[in-house]
Amino acid sequence: MTESEQGRGNNLPVRDVPIDWESLEDAFENNAPEVHSYLHLVSGEVLRVVDGIADPEMHARIASDAAYLRIEPVSSREQYRWMERFIPMVDEPDLRGQLSQAIDGKGAFRRFKDVLIGFTAERERWFAFRSERLRVFMEAWLAAHALHAVPRPTFAQEASSPRASTGIAPEALSRRKGVDALRQQLREVVEGLGSRDLEKVIAFAEFVKARRAARGFASRPEPSQAADEASDKSSGDEAASDVEPPSSQQRTAAR
Repeated sequence: MTESEQGRGNNLPVRDVPIDWESLEDAFENNAPEVHSYLHLVSGEVLRVVDGIADPEMHARIASDAAYLRIEPVSSREQYRWMERFIPMVDEPDLRGQLSQAIDGKGAFRRFKDVLIGFTAERERWFAFRSERLRVFMEAWLAAHALHAVPRPTFAQEASSPRASTGIAPEALSRRKGVDALRQQLREVVEGLGSRDLEKVIAFAEFVKARRAARGFASRPEPSQAADEASDKSSGDEAASDVEPPSSQQRTAAR
């Protein structure tokens, strides 16, 4: 049996899991200390448990259930390094300077995103870059636990199933109504926002759009450098809300 068949770093047989990539990415980027995410090893679904909201007994049952695997999110320090690596890729010198200044000191993540709000193309490049980095960590984590991602099953509608007069299956009609209701709710919320809040809503919507666009390689071969890059993680890193990134003097000394 080859190393890829055994799983990296252990002798466990590889297990096929239909990974929900979007949910797994959300779990990897959320390193808040009160949030705990678990991967179901059969369905591939991701379960999120939040301290203070979830029943403590339920949390204990999930943590002790062999069908669930605790997800280890990417540390805030590593995500800070992504910002450092992205800045030299920016072509505009003035924007590079603004981003370098933004990541100096506490609140770096928020300031970095605020600077990019006015630069649509670079903001989309950043979201794609960040999504790619997350994907590397996810694939390395799966390999380390002898898990092989397989396509999620799709359930085709039987030809004999009842259809509405529009020719659309009742299930699809129900989903469409739900989407329409959500869009109407979003319009109502947006109407009460100011210009600055609207910019933030648009930026987040574009982030979701860019992240989906960057997720077009679920079936590609596992990158050879995934485990090496994941090994850079610092096991003692703090959560994003508590970490104060290094100052410019500290970064210069570190180099």
